[in-house]
Amino acid sequence: MPTAPKYRRVLLKVSGEALMGEGGFGIDVATVDRIAGDVKEAADAGSQICMVIGGGNIFRGLAGAAKGIDRATADYMGMLATVMNALAMQAALERTGLPSRVQSAIPMSTVCEPYVRRRAIRHMEKGRVVIFAAGTGNPYFTTDTAAALRAAEMTCDAMLKATNVDGVYSADPKKVPDAVRYESLSYHEVLARNLQVMDASAISLSRENAIPILVFSLHDKGALTQVLAGKGRATIISEK
Repeated sequence: MPTAPKYRRVLLKVSGEALMGEGGFGIDVATVDRIAGDVKEAADAGSQICMVIGGGNIFRGLAGAAKGIDRATADYMGMLATVMNALAMQAALERTGLPSRVQSAIPMSTVCEPYVRRRAIRHMEKGRVVIFAAGTGNPYFTTDTAAALRAAEMTCDAMLKATNVDGVYSADPKKVPDAVRYESLSYHEVLARNLQVMDASAISLSRENAIPILVFSLHDKGALTQVLAGKGRATIISEK
């Protein structure tokens, strides 16, 4: 019997790189299916879920700008990459039997819905997962900031950041074996220590709207449901 969730409505932020699996580029279908399975389990436990997925597995705006593409153009290309990832996740979710909708901040009605706040809330109330694509629809903003914005607009109880490690560390634990893991942090501590969990705009927006950020490992099966129940291993970033 699934544990009742502590957080009823949440936004799950997944990096584009997480969809690559063991590959160096693109979308690994088995990895996307595994993530979709965890989302299905969490939804079955009673949470309303929306998602934001990055596009770094396909195109990264900053990297494109560094190679000579105009920054705004490069960012728009990155937004289109997030739409591709969102469609891949939608297909995986629906393979599990969980209905979902993709809403894009850049209208492209042939492939997905435009972003409409009230419609997105209604979808979640009906048990559908909503995947927000194309960031905020504006260049110079990351998908982290888009995630914080959508979490506020959806009145989410929490924002979950799925990463490769089981929380926030003082340094990359894969490179620094004695890095310190934090059980909890304040928004101010994250910014003051420059911990690179999410960009400063996303942290500030979450603080202004009192949305806690839970950082957990994407690779532990069932971790999402446990974290939503308040029992999983995660670092909690809040006002304290």
